[in-house]
Amino acid sequence: MKITVTDAASKWFEDEMGLSSGNGVRFYGKVYGKTPVHDGFSLALTRDDHPNKVYSETEKDGIKFFVDQGDEWFFKGYDLTVDFDPELGDNVTYRYEENGELG
Repeated sequence: MKITVTDAASKWFEDEMGLSSGNGVRFYGKVYGKTPVHDGFSLALTRDDHPNKVYSETEKDGIKFFVDQGDEWFFKGYDLTVDFDPELGDNVTYRYEENGELG
């Protein structure tokens, strides 16, 4: 799984969550909601500056964006792109792309 965070999304995290170099964001699956690839589950995030057992991570502007091994089930088979477009509202957006790692 590859995580990509755009420049616009990174700025959103800095501005909206007050994050800076050395901080972290953990993405995970939660019950209820819907994504383009999951019915009944949605993507959530939380500030987490101390990753433990990491399934996938990337760093952008000194901030670590990651998924724990316990949430592999939610992301397996997909790469995640996190973006921000102010015309779509005041939140980040997520795009899932199949990566062939379903096995």
